[in-house]
Amino acid sequence: MSYPPDPAAPEPGPVYPDPPYPGTPAPPYPGAASTPPPYPGSATPPPPYPGSAAPSPPYPGSATPPPPYPGSAAPPPYPETPAPPSYPGGAPQYPGAGAAPSYPAAPPAYPGATPTYPSGPQPTATAPPYIPPQTPPAAPTPAAPPEAPAPDDLDYRHAGSRIHVAAHQRGADATAIGQLAVQVPGFLVSLAVVASFAVGILGTAIGWLVILAWLASGALVFHRPTELAFARHVMKLRAPLAEERARLKPIWREVTARAGIEAHTYELMVENSTDLNAVAAAGHVVGVTTYALNEIPSSNLAAVLAHELGHHTGGHAWTGLLGYWYSLPGRIAWAFMRGIARIAIRVASVFSLAATGMVYLFIGMFVIGGFVAAWYITVPLVVAPYLLAYVGRQGELRADRQAADLGFAPQLAQVLYHFQAQEDAVKAQAAAQGRQLKEPGGLAKLLTTHPDNYTRLQALEPYLQLGR
Repeated sequence: MSYPPDPAAPEPGPVYPDPPYPGTPAPPYPGAASTPPPYPGSATPPPPYPGSAAPSPPYPGSATPPPPYPGSAAPPPYPETPAPPSYPGGAPQYPGAGAAPSYPAAPPAYPGATPTYPSGPQPTATAPPYIPPQTPPAAPTPAAPPEAPAPDDLDYRHAGSRIHVAAHQRGADATAIGQLAVQVPGFLVSLAVVASFAVGILGTAIGWLVILAWLASGALVFHRPTELAFARHVMKLRAPLAEERARLKPIWREVTARAGIEAHTYELMVENSTDLNAVAAAGHVVGVTTYALNEIPSSNLAAVLAHELGHHTGGHAWTGLLGYWYSLPGRIAWAFMRGIARIAIRVASVFSLAATGMVYLFIGMFVIGGFVAAWYITVPLVVAPYLLAYVGRQGELRADRQAADLGFAPQLAQVLYHFQAQEDAVKAQAAAQGRQLKEPGGLAKLLTTHPDNYTRLQALEPYLQLGR
């Protein structure tokens, strides 16, 4: 008879005959008439399953036959297959003799083996379940290759060691002293402003304490936490990332080794900018732009850093910041007075032309009175911006010479040629658009703090001719 399919049985597949029982002849091949072997405990052999010439189903506990080997007609018999146990209570009842017993579920198939089915009519082969075609996932778009890093062409002749130690890690050359001298009138005006407000508002005792605190505040120029806060919040510098520091550190060590300077004396910082630039700030900060850090060769970057180191060792950075700090109250007072004058002129223009003229007359008389009464203060204040610009230009040339003395004259010249090429490109673009850039002239040129590129290149020519 045909047994109902076991719901727990795996998916239908081809059927293999059972192995022969011990002591009985081998079963015939499929398709040949044969009598099934007798069941244990039964006197007479049971009739064949209706409509089936195949052997009886496997007994409980018998091993499931493995799948046929490739190219063989029948599976090989298992050696010493154990005899199946007898059914408890006697032989099972067959059709016509009573209710058919329920047979236990077929044992699980071996992993990867094809399951067997109970004896009986061979099931019709069915098509495998439909598996919808799956579109293979699209290949990920390859990421753009990272830009090639700037070439490391620096001559690390000292490999971070020093052959000498400079007598002064930081000093003050003629340029630095000139900066301080030019800032003296501004300092006196600032002192007068601070004293007027402190004493006039807080009284004599507390006012003098405020004046002394302001005078002592200049020491913060050399206080590292204050310097770093100034660099971060005012100059928009940041600490370098790990990769940036890995590139900066060996170059900076080579530069400082050539100068005999302790590398840890100064703090390296980075500015997010697409310009080729660097800066010496306060007493210990050296900042460099991301463009200079990532785009120019190491030798050129070393020349830029050597230039900024020249500003520090010459005292240009700390004297410039100190002069700016002590002249700040006077600058604030001057800006306040200019704002008041503009407001007065605008209000007077609303009423009449005569009122406007009176305001201009009053302002003129005040300025003239200041020149007459305190010419030793007002005249230097008017001339100070031009003197500071001149001192700044001299400081740039001195820093260039410092870099050239360390052996970076050719690399610094390449950087200056790059600056000039950028300026020429801007002029060419403006000319192509029908515009003409306004060139500074007259007094405006005297207010520039950097000399033009050709002047700086001309100052480097003696070093370039010597091959330094």
